[in-house]
Amino acid sequence: MTAERPRPGERIMAAINRDPRTAPHGTRNDALLAAGLAAVAVCLGLFGDAGRRPDALGWALLLGAHVPLVWRRRRPLLVLAAMVALIMPYHAMDNNHFAPTPAAYVALYTIAVTSRPLRTILTGVIVVTFATSVMLTVNTHQAVELLRVSGWIIAVLFFGVDVRYYRQYVASIVERAERAERTREEEARRRVAEERLRIARDLHDLLAHSITLIGVQTSVAAHVLAADPGRLDRAAVAEALDDIAETCRTARGELRTTLEVLREGAPEARGPLPALHGVADLAQTARLAGAKVELSVRADDVPPAVGAAAYRIVQEALTNAVRHAGPEPAVGVDLRTEDGALRLSVTDDGTGAAPGTGAGAGFGLVGMRERARSVGGTLDAGPRSGGGFEVTALLPLEGGR
Repeated sequence: MTAERPRPGERIMAAINRDPRTAPHGTRNDALLAAGLAAVAVCLGLFGDAGRRPDALGWALLLGAHVPLVWRRRRPLLVLAAMVALIMPYHAMDNNHFAPTPAAYVALYTIAVTSRPLRTILTGVIVVTFATSVMLTVNTHQAVELLRVSGWIIAVLFFGVDVRYYRQYVASIVERAERAERTREEEARRRVAEERLRIARDLHDLLAHSITLIGVQTSVAAHVLAADPGRLDRAAVAEALDDIAETCRTARGELRTTLEVLREGAPEARGPLPALHGVADLAQTARLAGAKVELSVRADDVPPAVGAAAYRIVQEALTNAVRHAGPEPAVGVDLRTEDGALRLSVTDDGTGAAPGTGAGAGFGLVGMRERARSVGGTLDAGPRSGGGFEVTALLPLEGGR
């Protein structure tokens, strides 16, 4: 399928709006313009005032004055100087004075449209002064006539200045539009990166927590089955398997919600954010996995974003305690609002390896710190002096509003 060609009016406006110095095929177009202006000059010289028809030298000067126009875009001042050097002797010989005028106007217009206004004004004054001085030595009447028609020179210069300002205005509009488009694209990329990071954190928190609990509960069931096959505690095995099934259902529901976000790509598809009221369920799940959890929540009126960040931090900290703190660790979870912030602490007395160390180190601690930073908070995690591990976070309440 071929692209639709622009209409003539669109091509004309594109040529007007474009800087002549950057236009494609500039030299070729200027060569054609110089040839056309030379033909016009020949016609004016032949069919103008018969008494002032140029002789051989006059024709040479007249046609030679059009040659520099080929380079008018690249060296406008030098082109004008070369034309003046050829046109002044032509006028001094009292040839047809109107024949070189169109080419001179084009050279003046080029200076006006490519140079600063002050340079344009100085150039116009110098050209009029120099031309009048030369004409005074030849013919006083022609010098006065030149001053009379100098208004056309001023008009051409001002027209060029106006076109220059118009092109600058159009270029500024285009630049602002391009800058706005770049800003929109960068914002879109930033939002995509943030959403991917959020989904990665959610998947990590969900899967790490659920898989850890399933592993612990499976170990309990395996231990019950292997401990004394002759006196099999069916009730304990059934309870462990029920806990595994419940953990799988919960994980499946949260995973489905996360996948819906990926499919729909809409913020409203996320569902409600987890909050502090869900921390009790996390503590109960950790207890089922063998941890002795002491929970204290003294917080109310917490912004949703801060509550969600605290929930995920506690979830990851409990997962690490169940995984790394050894059998039946004592875990303390404390959340309270104080001085405009939510203070969070999760400690254990475990003897296992610290989370985030060794060959199996993952992204848990990194994710918790990112959760805290997302609401303008801070998080510290490390071994306790008396043994065990501690996670503390300070989450400003204003960070989630």
